[in-house]
Amino acid sequence: MTTAHHPVPTTTARRDLTALFSPRSVAVVGASDDPSKYGNWIALHALRGDRPVHLVNRARTTVLGRPAAPSVTAIGEPVELAVIAVPAAGFDAAIDDALAAGAKAIVGISAGLGESGVDGQLREREVAKRVSDAGACLLGPNCLGVLDHSAGLELASNDFPAGSVALLSQSGNIAIELAALVADHGLGFSRFASLGNQADVGIADLIDACVDHDQTEAIAIYCEDFRDGRRFADAALRAHQAGKPVVLLAVGRGAAAARGARSHTGAMVSPGVVVDAACAAAGMELVATPTEMVHLLQGLLRTKPPCGRRAAVFADGGGQASVASDCLDAAGWRVDEFSPALSAAVATELPPTAAVTNPVDVAGGGEQDIICFSRVTDRLLGSDEVDAVLLTGFFGGYVGYSAELGAGELLTAQDIAALHRDSDTTLVVQTMNWQSQAADALRADGVPVYRDVADAVWVLDRLAARAQRPSRGVPTLPAPEEPITSIGYWQARRLLAEAGLPFVPAAEVGTLGELRAAAARLRYPLVLKALGDEHKSDRGGVLLGIRDAAELEAAWQDLHERLSPPSCSVEEQADLSDAVELIVGVRSDPRFGPVVLVGIGGVYTELLADTRCALGPIDAVSARELLLSLRGSRLLTGFRGRRPVDVDGAAMLVARLSEFAAAHPEIAEIECNPVAVTPSGALCLDVRIVL
Repeated sequence: MTTAHHPVPTTTARRDLTALFSPRSVAVVGASDDPSKYGNWIALHALRGDRPVHLVNRARTTVLGRPAAPSVTAIGEPVELAVIAVPAAGFDAAIDDALAAGAKAIVGISAGLGESGVDGQLREREVAKRVSDAGACLLGPNCLGVLDHSAGLELASNDFPAGSVALLSQSGNIAIELAALVADHGLGFSRFASLGNQADVGIADLIDACVDHDQTEAIAIYCEDFRDGRRFADAALRAHQAGKPVVLLAVGRGAAAARGARSHTGAMVSPGVVVDAACAAAGMELVATPTEMVHLLQGLLRTKPPCGRRAAVFADGGGQASVASDCLDAAGWRVDEFSPALSAAVATELPPTAAVTNPVDVAGGGEQDIICFSRVTDRLLGSDEVDAVLLTGFFGGYVGYSAELGAGELLTAQDIAALHRDSDTTLVVQTMNWQSQAADALRADGVPVYRDVADAVWVLDRLAARAQRPSRGVPTLPAPEEPITSIGYWQARRLLAEAGLPFVPAAEVGTLGELRAAAARLRYPLVLKALGDEHKSDRGGVLLGIRDAAELEAAWQDLHERLSPPSCSVEEQADLSDAVELIVGVRSDPRFGPVVLVGIGGVYTELLADTRCALGPIDAVSARELLLSLRGSRLLTGFRGRRPVDVDGAAMLVARLSEFAAAHPEIAEIECNPVAVTPSGALCLDVRIVL
């Protein structure tokens, strides 16, 4: 038997990381003249900063042409932050030296500790405890460093462009790739922190520090280990509520980690599904690649969220107008024909050959009148027929025809940016000349610019979805109740019935005599289930529609001859006229705690794969929203003449199950499948609990 536990928060207080991001003085331990070593890279960057920097090398008296001390304590001056870039064998001693000198923050560049195995993990925990006991904090080890452009702090091994995005990354190479991508798109970083092994300072601590940082407008995260997932989600929610969007790139989202699951629910609540649920709770935006992250950050930082899905396409070529319109249509956007009034207004700004009904095509007008781009943009941004404008095509390339045209194009770009700034309508630009002077001017003044129209439409779609999807909030876990130490079908049934979940009348029977006595108290038709079989329906262990005593005894004989169950459950067969079968379950995730699953259920659960998840526990209102977000939700609300079923009753059942599971952290998986939802109520027809 495996025992699952909800995550135990490492701390609930928000930590003061001032010494990490804005120290009064810095020591680089392991500073080196060797350009192949981290100690060299870190020292060179540190010396660019705005504070005293002390170089420490136990074997040399000078490094990089500056005096070097043999230890931090030998410096003879206060040191608030120490960066340790020494081999793993010397890491512990370097930590103790820095703490003895009064350091309040330590950045561990050194590798070969927790990631190296059990012994390294033990050393890492011991070091982290010494740091904590001293009232200091430790970033890393096995990290790339830290920087804060607003504080003039550069303690990373690589260059990171300045901007308004805080980057928190558990991968050095991903961080370096993102640095190159954001530079290409005119973005940059307010702060950077490399998570490393998170022996002490974790992702939630860093998010909280960025929420309080005035120069940070958005937070970009690459994370492989969330540690206390609930605390991470809480911190991300605080960022969302502060108006600082969090964009998350997470890995390990495949199904491999769910292979050991022992129920449908366990198998279907994969690590990726759990992260999806956390993002929905905290208002985070989940992306799959660094490129997606930068594209979305552009949209979040540079334009407004659309109020709807009505798009105006404005192009300087018919082909690109058509491609953009098709992309929008495929994404569920409307590219409606303009009203006669709006078409007439657009027509006054363009030559007679232009298309003005949506999409708009200037039809070569740009070469004769480059300022028409800003005039038409003004008409579109000011229209109540449009939620978003997509400017697509060649804009930015007119400078290639003449210097005079290029100068007008640059002024037009500045005008477009000003119009966008004063408008509540979303604007995105796609151009093949995305690295041009005009494109740079648009970006600099707050207009997102993309090279590929599919990327522009993808961002529009994500912005629209974000505007229409409020965060669910991160639920609070209840105090644990008396733990369950053993469980079977009938114990599970009794516990859930006590928690308020409805079941049909039934009895557990172990002999033919007990079966006859139980049947006398029940109403036919009956169901006979073989107990002790995880997938009894697949093996013929559930016999339905038993009409009388003779059929019941025949069914008993059949089950015992084929399966030899230790006992059986005899149950009244529910009237499933107009019923919809659901799967309802909860899985305890080691990082995020209970995760609630609902879906179209029964024997076709895996085939249909129509499920939704949320961090638990959830209330009936949230459960109802979850149910109605299923692809097959029309089955619940009435489809092709079928009567609507009791969605509120199903939602209450989901809520009660989630509350029960949240109060029992020893439960690894719990599943009710199927749950029959009829016009008059909801019933659990089968249940399984795994400890």
